[in-house]
Amino acid sequence: MAAAAAGGGGSGADGGSSGEEDAGGPAGESRYLAACRACGVTPASGLLRRPPGPALSLRHRGLGPRGAKALALSLMVDTSILTLDLSDNWLQGEGAAAIAEMLKENCYISAVDLSDNKLGVEGAKAFSAMLLENTTIVSLQLSGNEFDDHAAKYLADAITANSKVEILDLSYNMFDDKAGEILGTAIAENIGLKELKISWNHFHSQGAAALAKGLGANTFLKVLDVSYNGFGNSGAAALGEALKANNVLEELNISNNRILVEGALHVAAGLKENKTLKSLNMTRNPMQSEGCCGVLKALQANSGTGIEILDLPDIPVNKELAELCDAVKILFPNLLLRHGGNMKLQRKSQ
Repeated sequence: MAAAAAGGGGSGADGGSSGEEDAGGPAGESRYLAACRACGVTPASGLLRRPPGPALSLRHRGLGPRGAKALALSLMVDTSILTLDLSDNWLQGEGAAAIAEMLKENCYISAVDLSDNKLGVEGAKAFSAMLLENTTIVSLQLSGNEFDDHAAKYLADAITANSKVEILDLSYNMFDDKAGEILGTAIAENIGLKELKISWNHFHSQGAAALAKGLGANTFLKVLDVSYNGFGNSGAAALGEALKANNVLEELNISNNRILVEGALHVAAGLKENKTLKSLNMTRNPMQSEGCCGVLKALQANSGTGIEILDLPDIPVNKELAELCDAVKILFPNLLLRHGGNMKLQRKSQ
């Protein structure tokens, strides 16, 4: 993908409202074309041809760093764009820095998607600095950007200090156990996040435990997705303790985390005391029927459980597990109980 090219065929997805300050209106187009000339790049036809609306989408356009600079210059004073999607444009750190500088000045854009842009450490540094100043962004998608443990240090600063971002996606990155410790501390101190996706990373026992500890101390987060990591039994044990302490979290996805029977029983111990969790996904974990039974017994013992959706691994159902499933469905008739993501155990008919 050519890093310097800003052009692309076809029209962009939904984009800005009509008017002089519209990025797609006369004044906005003039600003953008002038910025492209200054940066020496071809204008993105997706921006010039887009229909009215508050969303600007330039996905898969090959903008590159210079294309990002031109766009950033044109959006600096734009008041019409509320959501900005620049995913898969190979912006790299340099392009991220340009967008970040724009977002320090623009106080209208509230949702930003910069997924799959090879932002790296420099991009993490730029966006961290921006989030220390910006008070408008509510949703930030940064998945698939080659963030590692070094990048985590910058992102943790932003997570700790910024109380406006409510949705953050850091999935499909390169975070390891050290990042788990760094980010776990930041999550514990954050007072704004409501939804965090950090799946498809490399958190194992130590990093997973640190993340879970941060969850236990957080009093705002409602949705957490840590699927496709390597939590194992020690990470699951820390999650179990977190569930005992946390009275805010409503959705938890811990699928595909190498959680064995022992780990499942630790999670069950947390479920036995938790009152607020509504949805739990434990699919693709080798927790066997014994682990599944432990989870169901925990629900049986917790009359105040808030669980409405429970996804268990797709395993052969023995007599004990089948009887437990029936007993739990009688006890909680509105519970949606599924095996392996399939509707093998249906919601009991009303």
